Amino acid sequence: MAEKNEKKQVNEGKGKFSSLDLPDLPKGLPPQLEFQRTRVLCNLDAPIHTDTVMYGGAYASMGVDNSVQLDYFRQKFRVEVVRLTKDDMEFDLIGIDPSIANAFRRILIAELPTMAIEKVLIANNTSVIQDEVLAHRLGLIPIMVDPRLFEYISENDTNNEKNTIVYKLHVRCERGAPRLTVKTNELKWLPNGSELLLDSKNSDSNPTSKPRTYTSFSCSQASLPKFANNPINPMPDITIARLGPGQEIELEAHAVKGMGKTHAKWSPVATAWYRMLPEVVLLEDVEDEDAEKLVNTCPVKVFDIEDIGNGKKKATVARPRACTLCRECLRIGEEWEKRVSLRRIKDHFIFTIESTGALPPEVLFTEAVKILEDKCERVITELS
Repeated sequence: MAEKNEKKQVNEGKGKFSSLDLPDLPKGLPPQLEFQRTRVLCNLDAPIHTDTVMYGGAYASMGVDNSVQLDYFRQKFRVEVVRLTKDDMEFDLIGIDPSIANAFRRILIAELPTMAIEKVLIANNTSVIQDEVLAHRLGLIPIMVDPRLFEYISENDTNNEKNTIVYKLHVRCERGAPRLTVKTNELKWLPNGSELLLDSKNSDSNPTSKPRTYTSFSCSQASLPKFANNPINPMPDITIARLGPGQEIELEAHAVKGMGKTHAKWSPVATAWYRMLPEVVLLEDVEDEDAEKLVNTCPVKVFDIEDIGNGKKKATVARPRACTLCRECLRIGEEWEKRVSLRRIKDHFIFTIESTGALPPEVLFTEAVKILEDKCERVITELS
């Protein structure tokens, strides 16, 4: 007994302890770390906790595996459509990393093909718009056709019915008439190809041969089943130019298939963007005059007033999704930063797609998913 007591006193004097005496590791992250991992806190001066922790062993000392797990991703990932119209779409991407959301955005802008006017053959232009400016304006007009029905054209290919769409524009403002507004409705589709002769000087000696033009259509596009009852028209009611009395424009425009990374005119979206889902939390009860002040301060009406009885009113968060992080609610006074907390959820994105009209927005997103899938398959093939 004396030896044991002596050893105990020696150990206590030296401050030694066994690792078995330590408490068990927590099964999850502490609340403050979990908050930093999943939320962006938007303070009055600047947001904090904006980084995304990607390293799988970042929380290994706490017994938490931060690596990407396929089963967990499948369980958590969701796509919820909020609004869908002919021209735009808003949906939520839940449970994904910002890099994936940004990949969809970049693909939508730069890697989805469309048809756009690439070559403009001007026979006559007496308007005030220079030829190159007129050609640029024509190139930005959306073509209402599915680009998947056409093929890409290279420098060595000839323009044919499978890779080219031809339009003709011939308008004139007569002398004495008021100014004429030329719109895209005046662009006439030429299903048989170009009508401009390629070279009139060196014409074929055979008078019965077909004259050479700038395209080589083997058949009329109108005879193809996919275009028989669906003419290829540009977006209507877009102003091209304004002609004064005596001015005239005569040209031919050729549209081909391309992608936005080559030129913005081939981008199928007017814009594609996303933002993290706002989270607005009242850290304490805001009542009576303070509640009315909070409701009146918010420009997008995130807050509302609830009657709690006995003539008292309390502020509630009614529309957190509408929050734009203007921080006006935090600027009411110095103490309001302790009463209202503005946050963003790191893995919940509000995605918006505005189509130019060539394809519906839901089709654009599904095509972007296919392109991202092909990219992943190519990486796996190269690594295997």
